[in-house]
Amino acid sequence: MSVGAFLGALGLLIAVEGLVYFAFPGAVRRVFAALLAAPEATFRRIGLGAASLGVVLVIIAATLG
Repeated sequence: MSVGAFLGALGLLIAVEGLVYFAFPGAVRRVFAALLAAPEATFRRIGLGAASLGVVLVIIAATLG
C-alpha cells in the first residue's frame, strides 16, 4: 500500500467521522455517555472487534488491489 493510498484512506475516515458528529451530535453524546458507564471489559471487546475488522478490511483491500 502506498503512502498516498494510506493518507487517502485516513482522510476518508476522518471526514466520515466528522460528518457523523455534525449530523447526529445528540446521538454521539448518548453513545459516549453509554460508553463511559460501560465496564472496562466492554471497551476491550469493542477495541478488539474494531481492530480485527480493520485488519480484515486491509487484507481484503490488499487482495483486491
